[in-house]
Amino acid sequence: MSPDVVIAAEAVNGREVLEKLPVTQVDVLLMDVSMPDTDAVDLVKRVKAEHPQVSVLVHSMHAESPVASRMLKAGASGYITKDSEPEQLVGALRKVAGGGRYIGVELAEQLAFGDGAGRPPHELLSERENQVLLQIASGKTLKAIARDLHLSPKTASTYKARVMEKLNLDSDAELVRYAVAHHLVK
Repeated sequence: MSPDVVIAAEAVNGREVLEKLPVTQVDVLLMDVSMPDTDAVDLVKRVKAEHPQVSVLVHSMHAESPVASRMLKAGASGYITKDSEPEQLVGALRKVAGGGRYIGVELAEQLAFGDGAGRPPHELLSERENQVLLQIASGKTLKAIARDLHLSPKTASTYKARVMEKLNLDSDAELVRYAVAHHLVK
């Protein structure tokens, strides 16, 4: 990559990231937003809470501003898309390693000025509503969602109802189609 950039460790999911960080000296965590079995927003929050000295640079195929916005709000120091040139990635790594922040030009414009078509309804969801949306779209039951998010089943159901109302959806199938159409899930 570059002589001043050293890969200290690799991890395939969030659990491995959290296991390796305490035993590996890391300045920057370069993470894929789509790691298997990982809620990327929660992972960024945990990394920043448990290892505040580690900068997080999110590397993603998603060039949509809602994804980037959630990651930056969670505490990421930067966000770069996978279609960026290698020199941009190295520059982004250097910048966040030095305590700075980084976001690609096109994405920065989207975040600052919008994409011209107005904000999609899912951007108006709370963080918890977004978590419920993503878990339903991934095929989880309300009981499983309640367990995963440490909620009562009734509270999980309430969040689901709010999501359905805010997105003007009538069924789980419509919710899944919406999530796929807006690149919120694979």
